[in-house]
Amino acid sequence: MTTPTKLLEEAIAALRRLPPETQDDMARMLLALVGGEPTSLTTDDAAAVAEAEVEIGRGERVSNEIVQAFWRPHLATQ
Repeated sequence: MTTPTKLLEEAIAALRRLPPETQDDMARMLLALVGGEPTSLTTDDAAAVAEAEVEIGRGERVSNEIVQAFWRPHLATQ
């Protein structure tokens, strides 16, 4: 077993400060991310990622509420 990195420790500390329901949502998301097999992006997915990177470069962000609303249905099956 390896020792967690400082960044991972900081992320875990931040997660611990969240409400329990949000902690569970984030835990399900992380488990889904580390447990799944990598897949290739479709052309549409790659274009969406590129567009998001441009938006981030302009300083545009999505609210936490929108992110949670996106992930909640995907996590319900975990």
